[in-house]
Amino acid sequence: MSNAIPPELPPELPPELPSAAAPAPADTFATERETAEKLLAGRARIEAELAKVIIGQREVIEQIMLALLAGGHCLITGAPGLAKTLLVKSIAQVFHLEFRRIQFTPDLMPADITGTEILQDGEGGRKLTFVPGPVFGNMVLADEINRTPPKTQAALLEAMQEHQVTAAGVRHMLPEPFFVLATQNPIEMEGTYPLPEAQLDRFMFNVVMDYLPEADEVRVVQQTTAGRPAPIEALFTGEDVLRFHALVRKVPVAEEMVRYAVQLVSASRPHQAGTPDYVNEWVSWGAGTRAGQFLILGAKARALLQGRAHVTVEDIQALAAPTLRHRILLNYRAEAEGIRVEEVIRRLLAGTKAPVSA
Repeated sequence: MSNAIPPELPPELPPELPSAAAPAPADTFATERETAEKLLAGRARIEAELAKVIIGQREVIEQIMLALLAGGHCLITGAPGLAKTLLVKSIAQVFHLEFRRIQFTPDLMPADITGTEILQDGEGGRKLTFVPGPVFGNMVLADEINRTPPKTQAALLEAMQEHQVTAAGVRHMLPEPFFVLATQNPIEMEGTYPLPEAQLDRFMFNVVMDYLPEADEVRVVQQTTAGRPAPIEALFTGEDVLRFHALVRKVPVAEEMVRYAVQLVSASRPHQAGTPDYVNEWVSWGAGTRAGQFLILGAKARALLQGRAHVTVEDIQALAAPTLRHRILLNYRAEAEGIRVEEVIRRLLAGTKAPVSA
């Protein structure tokens, strides 16, 4: 990953919003200001709507929200029964996005995800017609993605990176906006197929969903056994999300902040000039260029969500763990010593000199 050509991020604007119809600069500024105000005004309402069905997990919700605003995909790691599916479905309802769920199993085929061509009778006789698969949605939940073979896992690669599906040599564009949120169970590994590094790198964040504190868990049990929760109200539309994507990219970031993110990422690569000793000792493979891209893009989304027009060191540091934890591959020595990837990231943050935020 570290020696690859710098990858492309998702396009700034989908084909549905042509640049030829772009407004004048003054109108553009007014539209961007209106979009930012709409997002900030809706943040509290988003939390209120999600609180109807989701208790706690504030950090998890924030990280998924940031990926959605930046146009990235998320890998959600957590034990069964932590409401991962419910959380993703609820966020899709808040943003009024078409939700699709794919249960990954060992016998799932690529065509079961992307779609297939079937023979149908028509006016001109029989002809092959493409029937879209469940990947044709705005928010696609790939449930237990590590339970299907690599061939089927790879069917998502083109969709995640290019936002398109190729069937019988014909390209079919996916609806915009398009997000993939994949879940995997970190406990039961028997009969699973670990995701290859090339596919892991496609995910913007690896969000870890842990057990709730006792007080929150008591509230969950009380609420879920008392009756049906209130319905979730849609606050935004797909067009709003596309405007959020364009606005996030326009958040300014100082060169010293970008340099800090690059230094943080490059320090994770073993056997390079200036690499810390503990990285050479514990790390088999470090993060690539896409990690720096997603780190800055996520920091821009976080700044915007908090009502700021610039990126700070705290934005980058807050997203270092979800951005790097699935891109740093530990070796056998680290596993034998009980070293977790979070410990490596903590040391990287402590050992990389941060610029002074304005």
